[in-house]
Amino acid sequence: MRTYDQLFLGGRWTEPATTGTFEIRSPHDRSLVGRAPKAAEADVERAVAAARRALEPWGRTPLAERLRLVERFNELHAARADEIAELITAENGSPRWFTGWTQHNLPERTAAWLKIAREFSWEETLADEAGNRTIVRAAPIGVVAAVIPWNSPHSAALVKLIPALLAGNPVLLKAAPETALDAMVLAEIFEQAGFPEGVVSVFAADRDVSEHLVTHPGVDKIAFTGSTAAGRRIASLAGQQLKRVGLELGGKSAAIVLADADPKAVAKGIRTATFANNGEMCVAHTRIFAARERYAEIVAALAEMADGLVVGDPAKPDTFVGPIVRQDQYERVLSYLRLGVEEGARIAAGGPEPLANPELANGFYVRPTVFADAANDMRIAREEIFGPVLVVIPFDTEEEAIRLANDSDYGLSGGVWTADAEHGVEIARAVRTGTFHVNGAPRHGSAPFGGFKASGIGREYGSHGLAEFVEWQAIAVGV
Repeated sequence: MRTYDQLFLGGRWTEPATTGTFEIRSPHDRSLVGRAPKAAEADVERAVAAARRALEPWGRTPLAERLRLVERFNELHAARADEIAELITAENGSPRWFTGWTQHNLPERTAAWLKIAREFSWEETLADEAGNRTIVRAAPIGVVAAVIPWNSPHSAALVKLIPALLAGNPVLLKAAPETALDAMVLAEIFEQAGFPEGVVSVFAADRDVSEHLVTHPGVDKIAFTGSTAAGRRIASLAGQQLKRVGLELGGKSAAIVLADADPKAVAKGIRTATFANNGEMCVAHTRIFAARERYAEIVAALAEMADGLVVGDPAKPDTFVGPIVRQDQYERVLSYLRLGVEEGARIAAGGPEPLANPELANGFYVRPTVFADAANDMRIAREEIFGPVLVVIPFDTEEEAIRLANDSDYGLSGGVWTADAEHGVEIARAVRTGTFHVNGAPRHGSAPFGGFKASGIGREYGSHGLAEFVEWQAIAVGV
């Protein structure tokens, strides 16, 4: 069991203002994983004050020094990848294969940020015919509050922390209570890397304190990943102060399966696209539109795949699907399984019944579920469930498939499966979503990531993501 007694405020381990703690229990068997201090509003005040003091000196620190510190952080973070993966699995129930893959992939992502920062156009000079010059420079945006969820915590943290720090901004990382322990490990690594005082703060807090952070006048930018409902609240609060925001929100992503696609290949791809990380992913492909002439084959292939997934202890190497993170979310997912039946959909695999394995009786386990004979106006096809659940909806024409895919409040991810990849690109151009995968191809790590519509504002990764953490200043100079 891990226990932390202090918060990491302004680069220093500090006694919290109150005695409140978060008790983190495993969603597998409800055993105690550890305890971490709960930040109060007074702790936020201290962290923001330290960041404000650090803003000017950190912003003037040469890029080479900021690069050096991030490189050192990356080395230290990579060295603890397996330890962190095991801890996150214990905290939130993400299967060990997923946390291991994520943690070992993060050093490569950080290295990509370093490369982008070296090549970024931090300053350029424009000249007119009269000889006047205009200097265009990227200035730090200010103090950044990074607010992250529990489902892939270090991935969500570093996609905000690393570009913000490289751009010269102090950062306050507000972690989710469910994964407060791995956040403290992240703080240990930042301390060891040697960042200056005030530049990094890390703490977990409840909703009221998080709102205090978001509305604090000393915070210039909010970088948030989480639910669309929470994103709307943050955007509303930030708008009152004209505070900069970046919002990576929910999704109900569509995958279009054309008649020429191989159902087995589709099922293999959807296995990861939908059921990875227990289906607790904003990018999960949870609406599958299948060509009617192949509908029965596609449903059968998806059902066979879902029934074959190993559900169990997330720490075991052969487990593909672990438990839902919390009891309330577990009950919410089960309510959607019952709702789908009430709406008239057919359960082709899974369902709301408990698993037979008595070793899982104390955990929040849900059967990977496939709904067939569904319609796009059903709630199970329109609302983000955030669990191992997908719906399969038939279509007659490609035009109908595109219309149905676009008939959603969300637009975060999606895909198409076809024997003709170039035709798949044509379909991708017609779907209003931030990322689109043709035949399951991975997105390049430096390509922008973010959503259309209610799936968010702004972009992460690549030069687009780095630009989210600067303000552009033009300095006109006469002859």
